[in-house]
Amino acid sequence: MGQPPPTVRLATERDQDAITELLDAAATWLRDKETDQWAKPWRTEEDRRARISRDVQAGKTWIVLDGAVPVATFTADREHNHQEIPVWPAWTRQEPAVYVCRLTVHRSHAGRGLGAALLDWIGVQARRRYGAEWIRVDVWTTNHELRAYYQRTGFRFCADSDDPGYPSGALFQKPTDGIELDEPALFHVEEPGEPG
Repeated sequence: MGQPPPTVRLATERDQDAITELLDAAATWLRDKETDQWAKPWRTEEDRRARISRDVQAGKTWIVLDGAVPVATFTADREHNHQEIPVWPAWTRQEPAVYVCRLTVHRSHAGRGLGAALLDWIGVQARRRYGAEWIRVDVWTTNHELRAYYQRTGFRFCADSDDPGYPSGALFQKPTDGIELDEPALFHVEEPGEPG
């Protein structure tokens, strides 16, 4: 019998260091790519930790464990990322959607389709839960490889962020009504909870 699939569950405050380590590992890997994504925490390390903590406490952040080892994380919310200038233009915010950020898969689990499967699951759950028409991601403007990845997984470029200083300003979306979940699943969801 094979290994059980990774488990997806809501993150707790105990997971915050593991989430930060996943993000830092991704930033280290990105240094060899032609992008400045996560070269330094945006805006500051303190601000990043505060945003992670806030989203964990609000029940918006999830962690994926392979056994006891953290291998992925994401944050999903039905509201767009609130800042001084909203990331998503006002005309997009009229439609119900789920917004995903900080989706990170450890290199040990890269190439298995885990990230795409997580995105589809998030979209389906948001569609069922509150009628989300879109799953949306804001993509680092200079990360052309990541932009191509999202396009390969069914996302389309929607707009540029209204905030010209926001580094993750390439906005992509995918309709939730066409998403079909693969069986067998690449992960197991630990109840309770649904993203977004």
